[in-house]
Amino acid sequence: MTSALPFDDFRNLLAALPPADTAAETKVRALFSKADKPGNSLGRIVDIAAWLAAWSGRAPPAVTRPLVAIFAGNHGVTRHGISPRPVAATANAVELCAAGGAAVNQICIANDLGLKVFDLALHIPTADITEEAALDERGCAATMAFGMEAIAGGTDLLCLGDLGVGNSTVAAALFAALFGGKGADWVGPGSGADAAMQARKAEAVDAAIAFHGTSLRDPLEALRRVGGREFAAITGAILAARMQKIPVLLDGVAATAAAAVLHAANPAALEHCLLAGLSPEPAHTRAAERLGLRPLLDLGISHGEGAGAALAAGLVKAAALTSSGMAAAVRG
Repeated sequence: MTSALPFDDFRNLLAALPPADTAAETKVRALFSKADKPGNSLGRIVDIAAWLAAWSGRAPPAVTRPLVAIFAGNHGVTRHGISPRPVAATANAVELCAAGGAAVNQICIANDLGLKVFDLALHIPTADITEEAALDERGCAATMAFGMEAIAGGTDLLCLGDLGVGNSTVAAALFAALFGGKGADWVGPGSGADAAMQARKAEAVDAAIAFHGTSLRDPLEALRRVGGREFAAITGAILAARMQKIPVLLDGVAATAAAAVLHAANPAALEHCLLAGLSPEPAHTRAAERLGLRPLLDLGISHGEGAGAALAAGLVKAAALTSSGMAAAVRG
């Protein structure tokens, strides 16, 4: 970071977001309209292809280097008994991905996607958000910068997912901070919480909101105070993708909460993003509506780890090939 305060560089980026390539989008829509087919017969496939063109600058679009990036973090708030899984389950899930045995590994193979899994200091959970800030500003900014490096190897479609025991509670805290309401409005079963555990989740969210108070009015402050490392990294990855004109697929409630931080800072910040699908978490549907994100798939996936985004990437690749194939036929 080169500026006086760690968040300043991110605030500057959010104030100067590059726009979509509307000429590329218009060209793709025109190609579909010239094809020998009934009008509107391909439904959202046209919209997906046009979105891909708008945010890649290619018409017709192509997806040749898709990447699934999964960020894993642990949270101090889990000490309040807000998850049925032990904290060690996060590291176990990372190890399963590394060994090629997770669901997302198989989906990536099926759709020919690259996969990266990032362990964000799992041995050091963030501070308990009910009585401390999860991260200090420098640590949060550094994690955002680390997330920005997810695209360093090159990609033309970034699929973002998460791993983290307790992070549905943290997502609920972020939603409450950004959208208002009480913990009970935003918590859900997560990975299998019963009614008593959901009540503890709501109490933890309410305690966090009360403790941090008016500081949560600033979206980046909300991220560092009641968020976590995977949330910060995903926020950085979304922002980096925007600056490099890379389309993004969001997966799960945690990635959506991270995206909500950017939307609160600049409502145009998610125009290059599509939502892969909705988890069964009630808060996910409400948050997606607030953000104007319409899911591509309806498969009831709550598994996390980027599985939904990896599945949706197959649909995006198909839309790109449909566009390019029909364009070739029109020219022929």
